[in-house]
Amino acid sequence: MFSRLDSARKTIGFKLIFWYSAIFIASSLVLLFFTYFSLRVSIRQNDHKLIQSEMEDYIADFQIGGLSRLERALDEIKYKDTSSSDLFLVRLANSKNGTVFLSIPQQWPAPDLKQLEKDSAKNVMRWSDIPSNGIKNTYEVFTKPLSTSLILQVGRLTVNARELMAHFRAIFLQIMIPIFIIGFAGGLFLTFRALRPIRYLANTTRLIIDTGEISARVPAGKSNDELRELSRLFNTMLEKIERLVKGMREGLDNVAHDLRTPITRIRGTAEIALRSDDNPDNLKGALVDCIEETDRILTMLNTIMDISEAETGTMRLDLENVNISILISEIIDLYSYIAEEKNITIQTELHEGLTLVADRNRLQQAIANLLDNAIKYTPAGGAIDIQTVQEHQNIIARIKDTGAGIHPQELPKIWERLYRGDKSRSQRGLGLGLSLVKAIILAHRGHVEVSSIPGEGSIFTVYIPRKL
Repeated sequence: MFSRLDSARKTIGFKLIFWYSAIFIASSLVLLFFTYFSLRVSIRQNDHKLIQSEMEDYIADFQIGGLSRLERALDEIKYKDTSSSDLFLVRLANSKNGTVFLSIPQQWPAPDLKQLEKDSAKNVMRWSDIPSNGIKNTYEVFTKPLSTSLILQVGRLTVNARELMAHFRAIFLQIMIPIFIIGFAGGLFLTFRALRPIRYLANTTRLIIDTGEISARVPAGKSNDELRELSRLFNTMLEKIERLVKGMREGLDNVAHDLRTPITRIRGTAEIALRSDDNPDNLKGALVDCIEETDRILTMLNTIMDISEAETGTMRLDLENVNISILISEIIDLYSYIAEEKNITIQTELHEGLTLVADRNRLQQAIANLLDNAIKYTPAGGAIDIQTVQEHQNIIARIKDTGAGIHPQELPKIWERLYRGDKSRSQRGLGLGLSLVKAIILAHRGHVEVSSIPGEGSIFTVYIPRKL
């Protein structure tokens, strides 16, 4: 049981509940204490105003009619209604601190006269708290000299303020339990709501781990907060992983299918050589066929590895300044013989001086694959146009052919590994050329686009920044 409590104490949910409850309760207590002291100060200030107002009335009487007028005003206090709420303690003392006049409301306890006389003996204007005799109440007394021979003291019993503050403290203690309950319940509710996306995320992850079902997704909440964004990004990641796994499965199937043919040929050639006579020419021919098929397999595997390195950002690029127009001219020279055999015209519009920082061999490999495809799928008598141009900070190479074109449904798939469209299956190839082109261009922080009309031809456009 204690181990469970210790484990629960270490969870984020427990910490959130604890901190929310603690902050809520602490804030409520601070607010209540602030209200308590503000009310106490307000009551004290109100009492001071009443006492000072009463004091000003007596001072006015003294200034108008002197001591005789003040004594008449003080005598009137004795005849005040004792039930009135505006009752005051009034004391008039002479220069020797002798009591000339003293009025105390009948229902009030007597003040400590010694303390009262002690404050008047100082002959200075001041506020004092004078205790009462026998009862735990105090008087707030304002002492002010009227002249060199007279001192006036006016006070008020603080019993009403004490009763009000005592009532407030009782209410304060009564609402403490609801505050604790509300704080804990609020923390529990908000923590449950806040961590719900995390629970969905954990449940989805656990389901994927237990069942291997990558198609599972985290339920999207209605709120538009950071946790919903996290769920959305997690679902996007799962979608990419699912596509990657699906592509890997299809790729492995295609690799297995494409490897089966050359391996079968190698085996068949070897079996025929074993069953044949000892004619050296036959054995040599068998070995040559085996080497050709082996090279084809190695080329496929190396190309797949190059694509993987480029897609993961680990492809090593030997960067140098490359003149794109000169590079394309060299590639055209390599393929001119094949183009002449098919009676295909290669037209160029290559601007001079277009240089960029790139891996010369990799870039040559990518453009050569595009030109090879253009020649391969362009019928005899067709034409291929190659252009280079600079736009802003990009070098653009555009290869246009008058070949068979690509069906719109196949356009998104031509960049996939080992994908071969219906029209390309009649041609010899691995189905990796365009995947490698895209991977190399991406490694150079560029991109490649294609547009095609079936029966009219295709246009491949390569965008590469001049500087990486």
